[in-house]
Amino acid sequence: MTWLGFAGVFAAFFATHSLPTRPRVRDRLMARLGPGGFTLAYSVLSLAMLLWLIRAAGAAPFVMLWPQAPWQIAVVHAGMLAVCLIVALSVARPNPFSFGGAGAERFDPDRPGIVRWFRHPLLVALAAWAGLHLLPNGDLAHLLLFGVLGSFALAGRGLIDRRKRRRMGAEVWADLRTRVTASPMLPRPASWRGALVRIAAGGALYLTLVWLHPLIAGVTIR
Repeated sequence: MTWLGFAGVFAAFFATHSLPTRPRVRDRLMARLGPGGFTLAYSVLSLAMLLWLIRAAGAAPFVMLWPQAPWQIAVVHAGMLAVCLIVALSVARPNPFSFGGAGAERFDPDRPGIVRWFRHPLLVALAAWAGLHLLPNGDLAHLLLFGVLGSFALAGRGLIDRRKRRRMGAEVWADLRTRVTASPMLPRPASWRGALVRIAAGGALYLTLVWLHPLIAGVTIR
């Protein structure tokens, strides 16, 4: 793949992420698919485009910037387990602050779960994933891939906050955020069984990603 082709995949990635979240487009999609359907469709599209972008980075011209070291792999393993736990604890949970907001009416600000730590847990997971993978991937294409995606995830939090604040109203948004911040850092879960299932799912996700890594990225994890 040429650098021009890699840039084209990047452009397609950002187009498919930004267009569905524009207010008019999003409202039409939400009306047709519903909040849950919109979130599911957007998530599947995002994942597919991300996989395409990862493979494109692996096929781009190789320009080394720094060598790989064994300690970098160890850090990635430990960090990715935490990333998988964040994902497992946030997926399909009501979160009025998120871009989809499916099931927001069921959100309890006094028992917000992982939203107490991260208002946008999936974006935090994406940023952490990108930052971790920068360590052992010291070539130009992967620097562009993970550097841009990490920055995109961090910047997206502020963008979504502004949109949600406009939709909910500044006072309602601020009051909800204050109640979430005032809740305990480690609240008792509504269901211990549900919490343990999610933690187990996070561990299973981590093992699955290790197993599938050669297919996803073309690289076997040592």
